[in-house]
Amino acid sequence: MESCITTLCLDDSFAHSWHSLNQKRKRNDLNQGEIDSLAFHHKIRSAILEGTKSLVDAGLSCEYLSEVNDAREGPLPSQECNLAALCDMAKELPLVSEHGEDPVQFIESEDGCSTTHLDLFTRITENCMDFAMEVMLMGEKYIIPPRCAFLLSDFARMQPLVGYGRFFDLIVLDPPWENKSVKRSGRYSFLPSSQLKRLPVPLLASTGCVVVTWVTNRPSHLRFVRDELYPHWGVEVLAEWFWVKVTRSGEYVFPLDSPHKKPYEVLVLGRYRGKTELPMEEQRVIVSVPSALHSHKPSLSEVLSPYVGADARCLELFARSLQPGWTSWGNEVIKFQHVSYYTMEPTDTATGSLHGESSPHFSLPPPTPD
Repeated sequence: MESCITTLCLDDSFAHSWHSLNQKRKRNDLNQGEIDSLAFHHKIRSAILEGTKSLVDAGLSCEYLSEVNDAREGPLPSQECNLAALCDMAKELPLVSEHGEDPVQFIESEDGCSTTHLDLFTRITENCMDFAMEVMLMGEKYIIPPRCAFLLSDFARMQPLVGYGRFFDLIVLDPPWENKSVKRSGRYSFLPSSQLKRLPVPLLASTGCVVVTWVTNRPSHLRFVRDELYPHWGVEVLAEWFWVKVTRSGEYVFPLDSPHKKPYEVLVLGRYRGKTELPMEEQRVIVSVPSALHSHKPSLSEVLSPYVGADARCLELFARSLQPGWTSWGNEVIKFQHVSYYTMEPTDTATGSLHGESSPHFSLPPPTPD
């Protein structure tokens, strides 16, 4: 993916966005937040437009995208998730580190499947095998990817992660940003921006660690990350990248100039106390078809590997799913690992299983339909 350079041009579409929002409000003036949002959109619009067109054309030519609309097969699972509530109750439990016990526990496996009782709330849980396992946790079945580790805990109970003794070369954060839509829907709890400063990023980052934060399209959140959060952690801001969401036919999931929802999100990239010879584009456009799961972000492993190396230790904060080879933390960290979100297919490759037999292959639900 090539980098895109932002250019400024006052065009009819920007004027249309401004006019639409003015028409909607009728008697009231735009508030400062709406003015800032429009100005930010205008600033990056050309980069979004040009970068998306180039990548969508490439996706269509290699048939990754298709001009034919494909319907999604079957409904999404309606699995009720009480993990956050359980984490809240578990805040009263003593940490194992307080008693000198090992803060890490391993999932034991027999033929790729495990049914066990694990202390999920006060210890790091690891699957050190080279294959995914189906594990019974709290009476429910979950799929745990190979070579991954996770901590299921509340924001105030991150000590086991710090005590894990690992320093990470890449840290990705997807904070539950506060906004009106979240408050109305009650879909998930949010965290005030000021609380993010309490995250122990300096205790988890290796020298030169790349820090990436997903940011909503509110300019106030973007300013907070750039001007307050990263400087507080000792992270130098390097770049702003854009994730553009398209349908499987290559159209924006929302109109680019919609005054309500934009078809893109921002990633702020920085580096913790270190220099590197590897240059990083100040702006870059990433295009993908979003998952059907709400707010489920694409994996950044491949796109960031040139900047952190193939053997980098990677950590995701506020995760709701697990990735092979990564460590993940969140109060819903295994939510999308529930077996109801997956289909299982046998594979016949000899390398697919340490036991030399057909091993299970798990796949997530398909992307959002057009």
